[in-house]
Amino acid sequence: MLEIKNVSKSYGNKLANNQITLTIEPGDLYGFVGHNGAGKTTLLKSIAGIINFEKGDILVLGKSIKDEPLEVKKLIAYIPDNPDIYESLTGIEYLNFIGDVFKVSSLERKDLIEQYANMFELTSVLSHPISSYSHGMKQKLVIISALIHKPKVLLLDEPFVGLDPKASFLLKETFKGLCEQGSSIFFSTHVLEVVEKLCNKVAIIKQGKIVAQGLTQDVIKDQSLEHLFMEIASEV
Repeated sequence: MLEIKNVSKSYGNKLANNQITLTIEPGDLYGFVGHNGAGKTTLLKSIAGIINFEKGDILVLGKSIKDEPLEVKKLIAYIPDNPDIYESLTGIEYLNFIGDVFKVSSLERKDLIEQYANMFELTSVLSHPISSYSHGMKQKLVIISALIHKPKVLLLDEPFVGLDPKASFLLKETFKGLCEQGSSIFFSTHVLEVVEKLCNKVAIIKQGKIVAQGLTQDVIKDQSLEHLFMEIASEV
């Protein structure tokens, strides 16, 4: 589904991603963890085609983000850690804009917007300007916009930040449902307990390199992900 092959990305003299290789298969709920500045956001933006990388390649369903960027972007959705969206639009205008971009039919769009807006309790404010939304409401709106075109691969950078406990629970359940339908989810987070309980696979990045990856239980073995992460973080 998503293949990351020997990807390297530099910012000046700093190697943010160093020959990263990962495979996210259909149905994978894949957690991506690391300290601040480890290279998580850089990799997610590279996958999404937001930034260029110097070496390697990234494939979604066999299509290269370098060679076929528009075709890849039709298959994915990316949610950044900070939901910067068009605040002059209303919520429903923004969702319809995204639906137009991805050519979602009016009928299908209406049903999915209604489903997710009700789920995340945004229905009553969809006619309001986004400038009036709280951070959590904007996060919910961006999540809905990512779901209405049914992406094959969903990329998220700290998706639970700003969400209330109920919304976080619903998002986790939504993740599970999408993966059961064959989609793949790859997300970064500092909430290690979520990864341990929710994800079937995990990768840990340190100073731009993947230092552990695989099935979650195989990676953590008989300890918690938090303890493993602290051990890796303390290694010189």
